[in-house]
Amino acid sequence: MSKISSRLRVVMVTGVLTVISGCSSIEPVQPWEKGILSRPEMTFNTDSLDTAFTEHVYFSKEAASGGAGVGGGGCGCN
Repeated sequence: MSKISSRLRVVMVTGVLTVISGCSSIEPVQPWEKGILSRPEMTFNTDSLDTAFTEHVYFSKEAASGGAGVGGGGCGCN
């Protein structure tokens, strides 16, 4: 092995260990913090009328109800 590949391996291992150790300090959300996360402005679909319209258009095109993220044909075959 050459010096360059040995040094590169040490740098890579050090970098991976640094990233992994940074992930160990992540804590779960505490019960008193959940109120902040459940506010309406924290949702992805803030406009319920627009969401309902988009789902209606999807339903009309696909002839299926619900499951917008699920694959399958409009004929009911999966």
